[in-house]
Amino acid sequence: MSITAKELAKQLGLSPSAVSIALNNKPGISTETRKKILDAARVSNYDFSKIGEKKTTAGTIYFLIYIKDGAVVYENPFITQVQEGIATACAQHEYKLLVRNLYEEGDVLEQLNNIIYSNCAGLIILGTEMQKPDFMYLKNLTVPIVLLDTYCDFPNVDCVMINNMQGAFNATVRLIHKHIGQPGYLHSSYPIHSFEERCEGFYRALRKNGLPSSKSVVHLLSPSVEGAYADMLELLEQNTPLASCYFADNDNIAIGAMKAFQHKGYKIPADISIIGFDNMPLSTSVIPALSTIHVPKQNLGKTAAERLINVIESDEYYSVKIEISATYIARKSVI
Repeated sequence: MSITAKELAKQLGLSPSAVSIALNNKPGISTETRKKILDAARVSNYDFSKIGEKKTTAGTIYFLIYIKDGAVVYENPFITQVQEGIATACAQHEYKLLVRNLYEEGDVLEQLNNIIYSNCAGLIILGTEMQKPDFMYLKNLTVPIVLLDTYCDFPNVDCVMINNMQGAFNATVRLIHKHIGQPGYLHSSYPIHSFEERCEGFYRALRKNGLPSSKSVVHLLSPSVEGAYADMLELLEQNTPLASCYFADNDNIAIGAMKAFQHKGYKIPADISIIGFDNMPLSTSVIPALSTIHVPKQNLGKTAAERLINVIESDEYYSVKIEISATYIARKSVI
């Protein structure tokens, strides 16, 4: 006579739910515990035909997009490409992928708990808009978490980011060497962790090349094409002093500023050179095409998903921060 799942749980001193997870090939227990249960089930002649066919997925991974006011993430091709990378890794490892928005204006913990108790194996959270107080929502969560595009030092959270400092440093050095002068900075007026890292890279490049930080012209612009255009146009109408070249926190800011400069009769790059960051699709369709720092967005998503799956399926855990290099793409917006 074969043993029942309930009897097997009692025999092993484990909970019935743990035994059920192992027998039904679901995520939620360690590899060691799963092996212990399955070995005991075979020895005790458990009737595996009761289980039915093997599940087609290993579990559900949620990709959550954290939204404070949407200034950065709404209708952003960056998210689409990151999601494609996540989906690729999930499909390769037979995990189901669900995408949700996580709104700060609602009860964030309630939103997270509703997700976690919906057969959730782990979370990938796009934290572009998250600030330090927002990280507290993640501190006591009981599922594996990978945070994308920002950094949190909690021991239960992994982070996958672009090497923003390196990308901004390289872009600024190129401007310095091309123009043999002091680059200006088109800085986001909206506080974003990745932009602050790019800011640090910009000023590090100045210091490395013997240029005083205080001499750089800095314009604070909204991180969208329309917002940056309106902000820069207003500055130009006020006869604000300009630099001969600029590094911008992202392509949207760079393109918005370019349009404002062109509206006022400045030629790009003859009068003003600009380098953006992100290599968004729009950067190739503007005139002139925007020189920028390429972010491998699909690889960013794929790396995050693969790290999360590794944590889900591993017996050991240690938090990591993974930085992915960004590379310069020369186009026509720089002399």
